[in-house]
Amino acid sequence: MQFITRTGFAGAVCAAGLLLANIAHSRDASQHLAVNDDGGRDCTRLLASGNPDYPPYLWPAEDGSNHLIGAAADFLQRVGEAAGIVIEVVNTGSWGRVQQHMREGGIDMIAGAFFTVPRLEYMDYFYPAFQGTRTVIWTKDNIDINYRQWSDLRGLEGLTVINNSFGQGFDTYAAQNLTIRQVPSLEQGLKMLDRDRGEYLIYEEFPGKAFAARENIDGIRSYDVPVSEESLYLTMSHKSPCNTGALRGRIAQALFKLVNDDVMTDMLEASIARWSAGTN
Repeated sequence: MQFITRTGFAGAVCAAGLLLANIAHSRDASQHLAVNDDGGRDCTRLLASGNPDYPPYLWPAEDGSNHLIGAAADFLQRVGEAAGIVIEVVNTGSWGRVQQHMREGGIDMIAGAFFTVPRLEYMDYFYPAFQGTRTVIWTKDNIDINYRQWSDLRGLEGLTVINNSFGQGFDTYAAQNLTIRQVPSLEQGLKMLDRDRGEYLIYEEFPGKAFAARENIDGIRSYDVPVSEESLYLTMSHKSPCNTGALRGRIAQALFKLVNDDVMTDMLEASIARWSAGTN
């Protein structure tokens, strides 16, 4: 999500620095792509990624495998099984880099993205959504900004994670009306909020709670009125050689059945326990 802020040149320099850091530290996603003996893509094995700072949906495995684990990874693997393919969910860097890999065709799929019009330029969405989410406002618990609607954030210094989206409506409003600094990760955003380097943070409800608890960040609160309520979708890159009508149809059928069977409920409960225990 690209916001217009009132910090001018300093904001542009900060964004450029973050972009260079992401490029320097990103992983080469294409090395994981499966190929046939003749060098063509093996479309029985797809490569997916997602936001690595997103428990209980996604977070990095600590076993050296370079995989992402969590409820969204488990769900996508089940989709693959039902569609007769293997879908590997790997850690390809920051959320911003994951989206860049999708633009370039370095990965085939994303395991969980909100809908925005700009993203339609480089990826297809599978329907229905596999999970609903709530985005909320976070502040220090000794500060009450009396948040009830988007306009209550005007004039305040906000924080969010770089390249995040909270729905097309809020993204558009924020770009035109709010001052929001982008930071590389949720962990950093929470720590900056805790150190009074921002007046509020915008992020989803449960991931915020999960990270705050895991990092022992006390003294923050979320507001009951959500900024937005959005749906998480599976998506496929326009530049993936495997993005064909036949394969999309198989994936969509598998997705529809799993959503109807409500398999995410059990997966989320298991992933919440797994994240809280800090085990892989």
